[in-house]
Amino acid sequence: MANLKELRDERLRKLEALKELGINPYPAEARRTSTAGEIIEKFDELEGSDVTLAGRIASTRKFGRIAFFVLRDASGQIQLFLKHDVMQPLDATKSQVGFEHINLLDPGDFIEATGKVIKTQTGEISLEVTSLRVLTKSLRPMPTQQDGFTNKEERMRRRYVDMNVNPDVRERFVRRSRFWQATRDFLNERGFVEVNTPVLEHTTGGADANPFVTHMDALDQDFYLRISHELPLKRLLGAGFEKVYDIGPRFRNENYSDEHLPEHVAMEWYWAYADWRDGMKFMTDMYRRVLQTTFGTLRFRLGKFDIDLEQEWEEWDYVETIKNRYNIDPLNCTIDEVKKALADNKLEVEQTENIARGIDKLWKNIRKDVAGPVWLVNTPLFISPLSKANPDRPDTVQRFQPVIAGSELGNGFSELNDPIEQLNRFVEQQQMRDAGDDEAMMLDIDFVEMLEYGMPPACGWGYSERVFWVFEGVTAREGVPFPQLRAEVDEVTKAIYPDIKL
Repeated sequence: MANLKELRDERLRKLEALKELGINPYPAEARRTSTAGEIIEKFDELEGSDVTLAGRIASTRKFGRIAFFVLRDASGQIQLFLKHDVMQPLDATKSQVGFEHINLLDPGDFIEATGKVIKTQTGEISLEVTSLRVLTKSLRPMPTQQDGFTNKEERMRRRYVDMNVNPDVRERFVRRSRFWQATRDFLNERGFVEVNTPVLEHTTGGADANPFVTHMDALDQDFYLRISHELPLKRLLGAGFEKVYDIGPRFRNENYSDEHLPEHVAMEWYWAYADWRDGMKFMTDMYRRVLQTTFGTLRFRLGKFDIDLEQEWEEWDYVETIKNRYNIDPLNCTIDEVKKALADNKLEVEQTENIARGIDKLWKNIRKDVAGPVWLVNTPLFISPLSKANPDRPDTVQRFQPVIAGSELGNGFSELNDPIEQLNRFVEQQQMRDAGDDEAMMLDIDFVEMLEYGMPPACGWGYSERVFWVFEGVTAREGVPFPQLRAEVDEVTKAIYPDIKL
C-alpha cells in the first residue's frame, strides 16, 4: 500500500477531530448484549427488540441522510442502518457520535451500536441504529485481497491483518483450539491428570533433536529449552502418578520445513501398568475421537492420499519393511551397506552417517508414499533408546507409530524402566553425540537415579500439532498463528516514525 502514509495522516486528522469534540476515541467500557451471528440466527425471535452490538466496521456507504455500515465480529457480520432522524445526537461523555459525525469513522474502526432489529425494504436483516459509540479509532486501513494482500511473507508478518482479510485463516485456529480441547477431554475422561513440566532443563532428552541453549542469571548456569516432555513426566510415574500428561511448547533447533517448526505445541501422556498394545488400542480410539470432534469427519483427502480412519489399521513390521524394499537387514548390516542403499535411492549420504541415521532415512523414503492408517511396529532397538525391548525379539522394541498420509503422526512405546539398561543406552547415545551427532540424546544421570528408586511398567505416547496441520491440509507455518520470521521493519513504517530508531 504505497499511499499508506497519506491514508494514515487522514485518519490522524479524524482522530484529532473526535478529540476536539470531547470524545475519547479509546474508551475502556463496552456494553454488548448480542452478537451479529445471534441476530442472523434468531431473527424471528429478536425482530423488533433493542440490542447492542460491538465489532469492527467492515465497510461504509452514505447516501445523504442515511448510511449503511457493515459491522463484523467473531460470529459474523450484519448491516447497520443509520438515519439522521433516528440516531441520538453527540454525547461526548459516552464517546457517542451523532449522524453528522459518522464521516469521522472508517472501515477498521471498532464501534458499539444500539438499536432495533429489523429487515430493510430489500429484505436484509439489519440493526436500525439509535446510538453509535466509538470504541477504537484505527489509524491504518485494513487491506483486502483485492488490494493484493496475498503475499505469503506479508501475511505471516501481519497475521492479525491476515485473519481479518481472510476469515478462513482465523477459523483454522478455532479448529486448532478444538483439536487440543478434544485431546484434553479424551484424556481427562479416562482419569489422566495434566501436570505442567519445566521448559528449562539442565539436561534435555526424550527425542533426537538439537536443543536451544539459554543462560539463567540467577544460577549462573546454562539451561536447555526442552525438546520433549518425556523425562519429567516419567519422573512423575516414579513419584506415584499412574496416568499423567502435559500439553505445551517444545523447542528443537532445526530448520523450518513444511512439517517442522523449531517451536511447536505437543502432548505426551504416560500410563502406569499399561504396555504398547494397550497404548495402540487407546490411541486408535483417541485419533478417531479427536479428529471427529475437530473436523466433523474421519474421511479425508490429503494431497494424493484418501484416508479413512474408521477402517481397521494395518500393522507393518519395521525390519521386514526395510528388508523387502532394500534387501538389507537393518539388524545385521554394515554402514557401507546402508550408505550404498542410500546412494542407490538418491538419498543424502553424510560424512557423519551412522547406521541408525541411515536406516531412518531409508524408512522415511518408504514412508512418504504410505497412505495409512498404518501402525509401524518392531522398530530396531538402536533407533529407540528409551523403549522396552521385545522379549522374543530383543533387537527390536515395543514401539508403535502411526503412519498417515506419508507422515509419522505420533510415537509410543512400552517404557524402559531398567536403570542399568537405560544407563547403557544413554552411554551409547552420548558416544554418538560426542562423535558429532548433535541430535543424539544426552546422558541424563538424574533420570537414571529416578529409575533406581523404581518406576512401574508403563506405556507412553506423544504427538505434536503436526497431526492438526496434516489433517487441516496446511504447512507448519500456515498452521500456527504467529510463525517465527527474520526480524525486519518495512520502509513505510520507517517513514512514519522517522525519529525512532528501528
